[in-house]
Amino acid sequence: MNSSLQKTQKRLLTLGFSLPKYGADGDYGKEADDAFNAALDQLVTLRSLVATPPTSLPPPMPSTSIDIKDRVIPAGWMPDAKITGIIFHWTAGQNKASDLDRSHYHLLIEGDGKHVRGVPSINLNSLPKSKSGYAQHTLNCNTGFIGVSLCGMAGAIESPFSAGKQPITRVQWDELANVLAQLCKRYGIKVSRKTVLSHAEVQTNLGIKQKGKWDIARLPYDTSIQGAAAIGDQMRAMVQSKL
Repeated sequence: MNSSLQKTQKRLLTLGFSLPKYGADGDYGKEADDAFNAALDQLVTLRSLVATPPTSLPPPMPSTSIDIKDRVIPAGWMPDAKITGIIFHWTAGQNKASDLDRSHYHLLIEGDGKHVRGVPSINLNSLPKSKSGYAQHTLNCNTGFIGVSLCGMAGAIESPFSAGKQPITRVQWDELANVLAQLCKRYGIKVSRKTVLSHAEVQTNLGIKQKGKWDIARLPYDTSIQGAAAIGDQMRAMVQSKL
């Protein structure tokens, strides 16, 4: 048996392949040859598995870095009320909720996904008529609607697009879907373009004139999707998948 075959056989044994030990006389017989070929077949199979990813993967384990209590809207934040829809916005401010932000919305989502309760209670926007102190989140479209806002987009410009120095994040966007789904379940809202929509969609979808609002018509972290309708449809699909 030549030295190169001996080295190869030793290496395969080290890697854990089952090979007959070669004799002291150095003979390389059929038994050794068959085992060597079987080992090569195993290597080819392993290489194929690495090169070809599986068609389906198991669901990811829940992240231990996420504080679950921040992902669930407390029951006290969702009092009894007659609500027909939800309008989502951005604050046009910092990624942290300010007192001014909290005065206009029922619920805010900060840059890291944390929930912040607005000052007005949801029941103040209940049908048939908003009560004193209600959340004034959308022009002429507050009664019967919950206002949810992502903190950020201070100094943003629509065209040419600039997200400013406090862009909304993918974490906020994903958490928005979670928040909207919880609110839809709580208030029995069926997801549609007229019940779950962005501020930028209100004029088109509900026929209520607004003043040039474009939140949310751009996603800073993904510029491949543009326009209020396309982005709204994406969010509605995300919400529906959670219901």
